[in-house]
Amino acid sequence: MIYDISMLIEPSMQVYKHELEKVPVFKTIQNHSKGNAHETQITMNLHTGTHVDYPLHMIENGKTSDAEDLNTLIGPCKVLDLTSMDDNITEKDLRQHMINKDDFVLLKTINSVSEEFSNNFIYLEASGARYLKDLGVRGVGIDALGIERAQANHDTHKTLLSRDIVIIEGLRLKDISAGPYTLYCLPLTIKGVEASPARVILEDL
Repeated sequence: MIYDISMLIEPSMQVYKHELEKVPVFKTIQNHSKGNAHETQITMNLHTGTHVDYPLHMIENGKTSDAEDLNTLIGPCKVLDLTSMDDNITEKDLRQHMINKDDFVLLKTINSVSEEFSNNFIYLEASGARYLKDLGVRGVGIDALGIERAQANHDTHKTLLSRDIVIIEGLRLKDISAGPYTLYCLPLTIKGVEASPARVILEDL
């Protein structure tokens, strides 16, 4: 069974903190030289919808999309059920789950229940990020448009990205049960940027 856990890109989709500059704009291009051809132009922020963050997003002179490794983005993963969390995810919360070195963990929370953006979304707190870094996971995904929320120094991002731990934001996990899957995360191949929209699917093992 295959599950698409990506957000649908459309003008009415939820965007981070309701920021207008992150709302995708669709425009039909009239190209008379091609007869009746229909072409659409999309303008959107690279952090709109389901996307991958690269180190440059939060680290000065950090690595960009050019350093991407599909061996990291394709392979085994674990979905963790954290729907009982009502604010953030800490080291203590993660210790209740079996997480090993090189795991790619997807954090399922109540964020997936609604398609409306909430300023109080569940996020990965700094101690949780440090715990995952120390374990040596290869990636972390979350069903929020941000992996952290109002952290002054962006500790969660920096802890993970400084160790080249992949971050996927904007997953939709409402209908996904906890457990092991095969992850296929394919970001658009855009040169030299700090983030890229991605189509992300899971496959039953």
